[in-house]
Amino acid sequence: MEILAFGVQADEKPLIEKAFAGHHEVRCLDVFLTEDTAPIAAGYEIVSTSVNANLNHRVLQTLAAGGTQLIAQRSTGFNNIDLDVAERLGLTVARVSYYSPYSVAEFAWTLAMAVNRRIVRASNRTRDFDFRLDGLMGRDMRGRTAGVLGTGKIGEAFARIANGFGMRLLGWDVAENPACLDLGMTYVDKERLFAESDVISLHVPLLPATQHIIDSAALAVMKDDVILVNSSRGGLVDTDALVRELRAGRFAGVGLDVYEAEAGLFFLDKSLEVVEDDTLARLVTFPNVVVTSHQAYYTVDAVGQIIDTTVQNVLNFTAKRRDENVLVPRS
Repeated sequence: MEILAFGVQADEKPLIEKAFAGHHEVRCLDVFLTEDTAPIAAGYEIVSTSVNANLNHRVLQTLAAGGTQLIAQRSTGFNNIDLDVAERLGLTVARVSYYSPYSVAEFAWTLAMAVNRRIVRASNRTRDFDFRLDGLMGRDMRGRTAGVLGTGKIGEAFARIANGFGMRLLGWDVAENPACLDLGMTYVDKERLFAESDVISLHVPLLPATQHIIDSAALAVMKDDVILVNSSRGGLVDTDALVRELRAGRFAGVGLDVYEAEAGLFFLDKSLEVVEDDTLARLVTFPNVVVTSHQAYYTVDAVGQIIDTTVQNVLNFTAKRRDENVLVPRS
């Protein structure tokens, strides 16, 4: 059986081909699964997708009509898939429920420290042989407060690093994590976390209840010199509201690895095009903002785990086995 994999990055292709060797043939495409590209999947029983695929009802209908039976998504998040439609069409959907939490947690801290110590500005200056320190002053993390919104595996890893810095820990989640409590974390309501934290990092999934969890009201409560980091999902932050606060001169720094309108932009080369997204264009002009292209997960360790789990999801499907990775079971 040949599997069609959409949205495969150049670094991923040899890893995917090696992982599937001896099991199934795999055809890797660098294009993302969209309404325009979905017809390519005709005749493929199994399709693998990336997190930036758009699996709306039209895409799912095209896949089902072309004979697809399994969608194996190479990510933990699945807010890009209309699961109700997939179920009605008889499509099985599987995801990667777990991969290295350290990849994302470490990158979140990379963003936090990059904006704190003005690394991008300093690097750009030294390339021009400008070695002044004006405007590059940061601050120690020790003794300050880290607010962790979402204390699952990634949030816990982020908190462990913060604990290593010697920071006070505040957390918010629907359930307390005993490991975070052992680190000395205090669980509080969102408003207190927003008001008292010097660094706030987002590690909750994107659900209807968390859409724009960082809205204008939440931003207003935060300290003027807070560092805000989002390495989870772009839709957690009301970007227009964030831009308004940045224009008012607030926040010591903002690190964003995700953006709520990233589909059709991230993972692609748009350097020779006019980007029509005015919000993103404005966002990247702020000197205290660092935007990266959804790369927090992108380590050889995490990607390897994602691919291995995807292969196992395919093998489970062909063997008619089911585990916790299956979001929509076969009908």
